[in-house]
Amino acid sequence: MATATAAKYLEIIEQLVPETPVVFHNVSWEEYEQLHEAIGERPVAHISFDSGTMEIMSISTEHGYFAGMLSSLIRLAVMRLNIRLRSFGSATISKKDVLAGKEPDGCYYLKSLALIGSRIDLNFEHDPPPDIAIELDFSGSAIPKLPIYQRLGLAEVWLYDGDEMTIYRLSAQGYESIARSLELPCFTGELLTEFMRAIQSPDDDNQLLKDYVERIVRT
Repeated sequence: MATATAAKYLEIIEQLVPETPVVFHNVSWEEYEQLHEAIGERPVAHISFDSGTMEIMSISTEHGYFAGMLSSLIRLAVMRLNIRLRSFGSATISKKDVLAGKEPDGCYYLKSLALIGSRIDLNFEHDPPPDIAIELDFSGSAIPKLPIYQRLGLAEVWLYDGDEMTIYRLSAQGYESIARSLELPCFTGELLTEFMRAIQSPDDDNQLLKDYVERIVRT
């Protein structure tokens, strides 16, 4: 039965239209884990799990381009500013005890870096979550993502809705929008929004990145 269930989900994934989420209800944690095991390391889709509700979405080339450019901007800026950072890309962050799982468009360790040391094989059931997650939402996701990140305990989520980038900071009341990142103070929501709009029609990726890195370094 487990193999049949995983096969069913894989068949659906192969037919997905990019940026068009498909939602399943009453999915067990075991089914969610079996799907990840069946997919393996193939980055075929982003899967979100929220207490039995599972969303699967195939990523478009535009989505992948935006995520790649933003990742490059962050890495180049922190290199220039000599900030210690480690990136785990779109690694699956999941915890069975809170029935939550998510694959961000990027995730980074900064203040929590000392807690994982030099290890690259992390287990989020025991290891601390990344400090920042990047979430690009071009289609209006079927299930809210901030509650998932909240249960996973991520300090900040940078959420792009296709028009604006908003930085959310986790507090006792949940996520609250802030103007400037507390994990990477060199980044503001305003600058990130401007960058995301600029990369919609770039003439030269490298020049655009250089220009924004210089702006970040000067602030």
